[in-house]
Amino acid sequence: MRVLYRLRAKGYDSYLVGGSVRDILLGKEPKDFDIATNARPEQICALFHRCRLIGRRFRLAHIYFGREAIEVVTFRGADSGTQQEHVTESGRILSDNVFGNIEEDALRRDFTVNALYYNIEDFSIVDYTDGMTDLRAGVLRLIGDPETRYREDPVRMLRAVRLATKLDFIIDKASAEAIETLGDLLQDISASRLFEEVRKLFLSGAAAATCQALREYGLFQYLFPETCKAIAHSNASSDWLLIEKAMYNTDERIREDKPVTPAFLLAVLLWPAVKELVTQRRFSRVPPAQALDQAGAVVAGEQSQVISIPKRFSHPMREIWRMQPRFDQTGKKSAERLMHHPRFRAAYDFLLLRSEVGEVDPELVQWWTAAQLGNEELQRKRAASARRRRGRKRHRGTH
Repeated sequence: MRVLYRLRAKGYDSYLVGGSVRDILLGKEPKDFDIATNARPEQICALFHRCRLIGRRFRLAHIYFGREAIEVVTFRGADSGTQQEHVTESGRILSDNVFGNIEEDALRRDFTVNALYYNIEDFSIVDYTDGMTDLRAGVLRLIGDPETRYREDPVRMLRAVRLATKLDFIIDKASAEAIETLGDLLQDISASRLFEEVRKLFLSGAAAATCQALREYGLFQYLFPETCKAIAHSNASSDWLLIEKAMYNTDERIREDKPVTPAFLLAVLLWPAVKELVTQRRFSRVPPAQALDQAGAVVAGEQSQVISIPKRFSHPMREIWRMQPRFDQTGKKSAERLMHHPRFRAAYDFLLLRSEVGEVDPELVQWWTAAQLGNEELQRKRAASARRRRGRKRHRGTH
C-alpha cells in the first residue's frame, strides 16, 4: 500500500495486478504482490531508497521492505515492428521493454485471470480481458492466440499447468490443444530457468496433480527425458508409482508446513534412469556400489543439460542414491555409522518409498525402523548417563 500510494502521490498511475488480485478474489492468501504503473523504471527507483532494477527481457523494479520485495513493473506496450530483432525465428521474445498504457499492458499479460487490476483510487477492479468471467467459471484462458503466446514464451505452457492444478481450474480448449502440439519449444529454454519453473511446479502444494497433468499434456518428457526413456524401456509401472507416491507425500508435507527439499524430489524423478544405467553397467561386471555411483554421475550430468541442478541439490541427491546399497548392511557398527550420516533420514524415506512399490523387501525397512527407535533409546540412555557423570563430578568438587 505504501508503494501504491507513493506512486499515486507523485502523479503516477498505480495498480495492484496479477496473481495477488486473483488470489484475493478467490479467498486465498497471496504469496507476493505485483504493482503496475506508468512510471518508468528509473522514475520508480528515484522515489524509493531500497530499490533495485532487474531483468533484461523485462526491465522492472524491486522495492525492498526488510527481506520482502514488492515487484513494480511499467505498463508494457503493444508489439511494434521495430522490435522484430528481439524475436527468435520460433517467435520467442528475447527483449520486451516497449512501454505503453494500462489497456495495452493487460493485453500483453498471459492469462485473463492474471490481467485484473485493483485501482486504489476508487477501490475497483479494472478488467480489460473479461477475466472476472473466467475467474467465476474456474477457467484458465490465454489472452490472444494460444500458439503465438506460447511461442513468445514457451514457459507459459508450464505455467498454465501449474496454475490450473493449483487453482483447480480447467484450461480452456484452445489453450490446452496448443500445449499438446508445442511442447518441444521447451527445449529452447535455458536450463537454469527451467529449474526454477520445476521448483514451482512441484513445491506449490499440488505436485501430484501437476505431475499427472504434465504427463497428459506431453510436457514431462521435455523436462525429464532420460526418465521417460528408462521407463519406456523397462515398462515398469512401479517407476511411475514411485514418482506419484513421492508427489503425494510432498503435498502432504507442504500442507503440514514441513520442509521439502528439491534434492529428494529430483532423486525420485531421476531414479528410473539411474536404475536403468546401473543394470547396463552390472552386465559389464562393474561392482554394485561403483556402478551406482557412475550411473548417478552420468544421469545427473545429462539432466543438468536440460534442467540445471545447483550443487546444493545435486550433491545430496546423489548421496541419497549412494546410500541405498548401504541399507543392506545390518551389522551393528555399520548401522550406527549410517544412522549418523547427515542424509540418513532422506535416504531412509527414499528406501521406504522403494519398499512401497515393491523394489525393497519390507522386512528390511522394518529392521531399519526398529533400529532407529533402538538408536534413539540408546542415545537417551547415553545422554542420561553423561548427565549423571557430570553431576557426580560437580558433587565431588563441592567437598
